[in-house]
Amino acid sequence: MSFQSPACDLKPWSQSSRRDFLGRLSLLGALSGTHQLAAAMATHRNGEKLPKRVALIATEVRRHSHAQHFIDRLLEGYGWHGSHYFPDIKLVSLYVDQFPANDLARDRERRHGVPIYSSIAEALTLGGNHLDVDGVIIIAEHGDYPINAKGQKQYPRYRFFKEVIQVFEQSGRSVPVFNDKHYSTDWDECTAMVADSHRLSFPLLAGSSLPVTWRIPSVEMPWNSDLKESVCVCYGGVDSYDIHGLETAQCMSERRHGGESGVRTVHAMRGDGIWEHLASQPSTHELLMAALSRSHQCRTPADRPWSPPTMDWIKEASTGAVAYWIEHLDGFRTTLFMLNGLVQDFTYAGMLASGKVLSCQMHLPMPPAHTTTADFFNPLSRRIEETIVNQLAPYPPERTLLTSGMTLFGVESLYRGEVKLNTPELAIAYRVGPQSTYWRS
Repeated sequence: MSFQSPACDLKPWSQSSRRDFLGRLSLLGALSGTHQLAAAMATHRNGEKLPKRVALIATEVRRHSHAQHFIDRLLEGYGWHGSHYFPDIKLVSLYVDQFPANDLARDRERRHGVPIYSSIAEALTLGGNHLDVDGVIIIAEHGDYPINAKGQKQYPRYRFFKEVIQVFEQSGRSVPVFNDKHYSTDWDECTAMVADSHRLSFPLLAGSSLPVTWRIPSVEMPWNSDLKESVCVCYGGVDSYDIHGLETAQCMSERRHGGESGVRTVHAMRGDGIWEHLASQPSTHELLMAALSRSHQCRTPADRPWSPPTMDWIKEASTGAVAYWIEHLDGFRTTLFMLNGLVQDFTYAGMLASGKVLSCQMHLPMPPAHTTTADFFNPLSRRIEETIVNQLAPYPPERTLLTSGMTLFGVESLYRGEVKLNTPELAIAYRVGPQSTYWRS
């Protein structure tokens, strides 16, 4: 597969599907036609441009859940470039799948008058018969869902998405969609979601907040650079924070000369096998140390307030270490180190053909331990707004399709006993433009 950014058309339907749309419209009759006209005119009233209206679909809404962070930024605004910013999109409906004892969704409904509908279809149609919003935000993260034998929590991202698609198809039009984190824990579902976005020609934005958060220092990988290898060092769990680390690396790696080529193999390891393999990879070792040099939360031995990390200490401190070794089709390499016990942040290092190393921290001040807010959601909220208002995603959905695949095959590699997996499914080639999308202040 090969894709060119931007991957989404500005028009609501592609030319090939326009004839289908017209046929559908004639079958729906005059009432549907009237509704379509009303929807097209709904963005203006008395010559005044109205904010785009969005529906948010969530698994649960509680303190520090992803849905809480996005809902409150839509309703209360957030800090942006030295002032408090109120988005130019309006949250008009919610669907919430679960209501734990500490639920906050009903409080937001009461305080802000945003109704919680009993189905996704009702949230998108505002209780009517046709799509009646300008954008859809899917936050299927957190909640009480089953965990499979591989340790993957079965969040209903795919089910939520397909119910949205059903409304699009029944209404004869589509709007931009944001999907939080990776698409699914099933590869066929991941590919189907991106295929639906192309088939119905709507902008699909997805993935992590890491690619768009602050960077310390504020560096960007030069576009069309001769980058040869990327390393991300982070913490967290398998099928949880690994997607964040992989997106941290991929948002840099995709800017290399020729763009992304796709992935040939994924090999996940735990414990001592990581360090044995690293000993044969001197450039990866150099990048690991460069990334750690950017960490603000790299633990030191108890008797030393400060000490640069040594390999002996990295091995001792990183209890339960996990690494994903990834070979790309063009010879490029990506390595993800999840070093729980050693670090509590996300850092990146990349090596150019000259041997020069570029490195930074992707700033993720996590509440409640390190901050009272989660302002790394601010730039992602802004990118979601831009996607809905401009009807164009700032980066292609193939990025998160590839990182979803890296995550899924990393989990699969561990599940099969840390075997190296060939991944012909991940022959996903795409390019991004020179524009940069991370938050500078």
